[in-house]
Amino acid sequence: MIARGIKQLRRAFDEGETTPEALVDEALRRIESGDSELGAFLHLASEQARKRASDSTLRYRAGNARPLEGIPIALKDVICTAEMPTTCASRLLDGYRPPYSATVVERLEGAGAIIVGKVNNDEFAMGSSTENSGYQLTRNPWDPSRTPGGSSGGSAAAVAARFVPAALGTDTGGSIRQPASFCGIVGLKPTYGRVSRYGLVAYASSLDQIGPLASSAEDCAEILQIVAGGDPRDSTCVTHPVPSYLAELGQPLAGLRLGLPREYWGEGLAPDVASSARGALEVYRELGAELVELELPHTEYAVAAYYLVATAEASSNLARFDGVRYGVRKSAEGGSLLEMYKATRHDGFGSEVKRRIMLGTYALSAGYYDAYYLKALKVRSLIRDDFLRAFARCDAIVGPTMPDVAFPIGAYVDDPLQMYLTDIFTVTANLAGLPAISFPCGVGGGGLPVGLQLIAPAFAESLLLRAVHRYQQATDWHHRVPARYAE
Repeated sequence: MIARGIKQLRRAFDEGETTPEALVDEALRRIESGDSELGAFLHLASEQARKRASDSTLRYRAGNARPLEGIPIALKDVICTAEMPTTCASRLLDGYRPPYSATVVERLEGAGAIIVGKVNNDEFAMGSSTENSGYQLTRNPWDPSRTPGGSSGGSAAAVAARFVPAALGTDTGGSIRQPASFCGIVGLKPTYGRVSRYGLVAYASSLDQIGPLASSAEDCAEILQIVAGGDPRDSTCVTHPVPSYLAELGQPLAGLRLGLPREYWGEGLAPDVASSARGALEVYRELGAELVELELPHTEYAVAAYYLVATAEASSNLARFDGVRYGVRKSAEGGSLLEMYKATRHDGFGSEVKRRIMLGTYALSAGYYDAYYLKALKVRSLIRDDFLRAFARCDAIVGPTMPDVAFPIGAYVDDPLQMYLTDIFTVTANLAGLPAISFPCGVGGGGLPVGLQLIAPAFAESLLLRAVHRYQQATDWHHRVPARYAE
């Protein structure tokens, strides 16, 4: 039952085939029996979820169910929840419970969704493999020797294993789309400002965005419909009108122009990934789309620019975690305030977080600001201009989400720079503030999923969701479930 889409689950509730109580019980049983190997969940709110499921069952019987009534959902552990811990997968926030919930949590629960727990991620969302968590390793449901991607690896793994129909993740440089690609599901990064970041623990404030992960574009549309929209508590959240994403899913693709950037289809792309992605292009041709060759010439500078902008903002944002106001405090010999800061941050932060804080602090330091950070901002503007020119010739840009399938756990532990380079196709959308989506389009080596990415102009999430929905009506890649988690 849990593998059904949100619309199908609502119909099952309406027709009395099942109840929210039964569905939540099924989700919790699947998590309790399967997560010991997977390692997706950091906190499971079983008692709270069952109580809310009981309330949802009563609402269905009374005929006043809300849009997401009774649907179990998991949250990445960088999203604040007043009723359960928010640790950002960091030992520095061990046991921390925020005094409030994020706007997206309020909106989901207001729509009847049931938050069953918080899922693992790279510490403070810094990483591409979920190996940087301070608590546990999360594995890929398709092959436990492989990473699920990151930093929203727990969100993607929980959906791919059909523990929950949907989850929320965050995307700073590809952290929704990369794990969605590695785990064979759909992951949407909305336009910067489309979804409120109030209650999101910041990594890089000009890049971070909350978005849904699910098995289908339709389910992503269901979630986005609820969480999108202005929020006076977040000054970066825009009041741009929110369309009916579900109503626009069925529109045909005839005449849709898809741009193929030379930079996304050349050197470094694994042959099996290229083959699957090109097969998806043929499906789009059959659906009436036109393919347009183009260039995004500043793509080669994107990773360098991203890791300067993101780490500089991380250096500023993470200064607040000093042991005074949040989480764990470590005392030190001598007892001075400075020694307490040092001890707390030394013991609390993991190696990747320390690395990025130091990179960002260096880039912002006197004598280096102009040479690094300011130059990165100029490159960011050039990348945005590349997209503006490209969208004059096409409606959306298409290419592989990642250059290869999921890599083995530990493959880049000693070579973080090599892992950074795998973000080449995803960071550009964040630097330009554009919406982008990854969805399964085939399999590569070892039967591992391959993801295709679409990038659209700002606030064109409807176009992305429609394009993926029509593709999924013509194919069945999104119905594939890892054998060990199949019902």
